[in-house]
Amino acid sequence: MEKNCGLSHLFMTVFLSCFSTFMVIPPMTDITLSAICPGQDECSLAIYLTGVQQAIVGLGSLVMMPVLGNLSDIYGRKVVLTLPMTLSIFPLAILAYSRTKYYFYAYYVLRTLIAMICEGSVQCLALAYVADNVPESRRASVFGVLSGIASSAFVCGNLSARFLSTASTFQVAAAMAVIALVYMKMFLPESITKGNICSKKSETSCLLEKAPKKGFQFFKALPSFSDMLCLLKTSSTFLQAAIVSFFVNVAQVGLEASILFFLKAQFHFNKNQFADLLIISGIAGSISQLLLMPILAPAFGEEKLLSIGLFFSCLHMLLYSIAWSSWVPYACAMISILSNFAMPCLKSIASKQIGPNEQGKVQGCITGISSFASVVSPLIFSPLTALFLSQNAPFHYPGFGLACAAFASMLAFIQSLMIKPDENVTNWSVNDSNLAEP
Repeated sequence: MEKNCGLSHLFMTVFLSCFSTFMVIPPMTDITLSAICPGQDECSLAIYLTGVQQAIVGLGSLVMMPVLGNLSDIYGRKVVLTLPMTLSIFPLAILAYSRTKYYFYAYYVLRTLIAMICEGSVQCLALAYVADNVPESRRASVFGVLSGIASSAFVCGNLSARFLSTASTFQVAAAMAVIALVYMKMFLPESITKGNICSKKSETSCLLEKAPKKGFQFFKALPSFSDMLCLLKTSSTFLQAAIVSFFVNVAQVGLEASILFFLKAQFHFNKNQFADLLIISGIAGSISQLLLMPILAPAFGEEKLLSIGLFFSCLHMLLYSIAWSSWVPYACAMISILSNFAMPCLKSIASKQIGPNEQGKVQGCITGISSFASVVSPLIFSPLTALFLSQNAPFHYPGFGLACAAFASMLAFIQSLMIKPDENVTNWSVNDSNLAEP
């Protein structure tokens, strides 16, 4: 009962936090263009600045996510959650006050610096919290529910943005970020303590003792990086999951880098149309993860459901790239009802490769690998998007960047077919491996 209560408070915390984050997405394209290229629907500089921000944030997350996951294993999920949820308030407060050119640049710099620490951390730590409280047999379904909660927040946030003015949108978002922090501090119980970790460590066996004992001093200075290397070298399933995660996030970040600017340039979408599209996508995701995932995960298995989700993700991006009318993107958004299976299944597969007391490490490692994709992807897709939306494109295919994202998703799908169900999963402890090093 106590664990169920903790999960319900976690779900509410994630909902409030995601609500504040997602509701500012629809107006951001218009704000960016009005600050950098006033009066234009197409602006290469805005695309490049967005891509640079994504790359810098991805580089920071690559370093910070494994570290935060490691710290949460030591000090507790709730303690570490306080940092990103507090810092995320400040960029929203800037645009809640003003959205003129210089305030936008102040937001851009502060948002970039804070996102290097915070981007993806709430979801990463929430997944570790769930893994602390849910047995392996139910983990994929509950991970799906957690993703469904985030999708519901996505819908509610975009629906709110659809009817609020731009100024009110950022004011409400900043207020919701504060409420999320206060709610978390007041109601969310801690799932683990340092004492529990130390007392249970002896109960887990360690396969990572097979890993090489020597390493660079830099990696020893950051234990979470050496943990990641040990995981990749020792567990073939984790290595395959990491490869899939990399290509999935290359595709996803490529989609995010291209889609809004593509729709703005091709069909002159505004804030309300962006919100409508995102609401449809969010509703489809909520249905997928809250209703279908708990039924299909036990029936098909996580590995098969992962491949199904990635196949439809590839189809989803490819159809976006060939959209010939403003109605096509709305139809494409509905396909996400089948493509959203992928990430909860992937995170569940990864979580089963390590002991119950070090879930922060494994989720931090997977998120860190995903963040590396967030560094690589904008360097590829921002120039592609800017080039093929300009007058200097080598051939007429405005959605070429989206087609390349679909190709990356196809690579993830092919790799996912190599992940086989492991009926004899052995949980091991990274800490024991590190302690064994001379």
